[in-house]
Order: sequence, then structure tokens, then C-alpha cells
Amino acid sequence: KVIPNPEGKNTTSSVVSFKGNGEEIVGDAAKRQMITNPDTVASIKRKIGTNEKVHINCLNKDFTPQEISAKILQYMKKYAESHLGKSVKKAVITVPAYFNDAQRQATKDAGTIAGLDVVRIINEPTAAALAYGIDKTDKEQTVLVFDLGGGTFDVSILSLADGTFEVLSTA
Repeated sequence: KVIPNPEGKNTTSSVVSFKGNGEEIVGDAAKRQMITNPDTVASIKRKIGTNEKVHINCLNKDFTPQEISAKILQYMKKYAESHLGKSVKKAVITVPAYFNDAQRQATKDAGTIAGLDVVRIINEPTAAALAYGIDKTDKEQTVLVFDLGGGTFDVSILSLADGTFEVLSTA
């Protein structure tokens, strides 16, 4: 079940906006500030796994991609806890299929910074197949999953049998 964010949407924009008073705004509200607030960070996923930092002028501070990503995950953790009425400690995080080991580790690090125990990192096409419920079949089959994400087009081939699945290939 998808937990809606505070704005009532099922998706949250991966955007963080900073203000000089220390306030941080995450999601669509931050996205709306992109033009007027130069201290707004979007597309941080493109930098994750690198040593490249983002400078926030109003705070005169540099942030790693993991730190920015953690702010997004903290926001999501907070509204999930509010919705569920209990603490969220563990998470499975999805990443684009093309992510290399450094990008996957940096994503896991972002989760740790956000206060989460990241139990698994899985490819987005695999997550799409699971969300669809494709793993709940008794029939042996091979499935092609198209993932047209934010700027990516990933394809995965999964083999399904006996209620389990194996990712055969991703590109």
C-alpha cells in the first residue's frame, strides 16, 4: 500500500530547498521554489556515488549527495511514521537498474544517515514487478519489465517459478 505524502500525493519529488533560517523544505513544495530559491537541490540522484558536493549559499555549507538524499528519506520516514502511528526503523530502497556498486552503497549510506536500517537495495524494475504482484504466481514464466523512470528507461527480464523470482538481466 502506498502511503500518501502530506500533500496527499503518492509520489514525492526528490527536491530539497534550504532557507537562511535553517528551514528545509522537501518534495513538491521545494520543487515549486526551484526558480526563486537558488538554494534548491534537485536531481541529486545523478551525483550519488561521487565525491561531488553541493554548496548551499544561504548556509555557506557543502553537502554530499548522501546528506541531501538523507533529507528526502528523513522526510518520507517522518510522514510514514505519522501515517502508521509507529516508528519506522527498516527500509528497502529502490535504485535505477544501471546504478553501480558505489551508487548503491552511497544510497545505503543515505538511508543510514536518515536513521534507517537499510535491509536491501533493489532495482526499480524488480520493485515494479513486486508492486504489481507478479511474484504471487504459481505458474512458471519469464517476464519483461519496462521501467520508464525520471530520465531513465530500464528493462529487466525476470524468471518466475514456484513463488520466487530471479532477475536474469537488466539494461
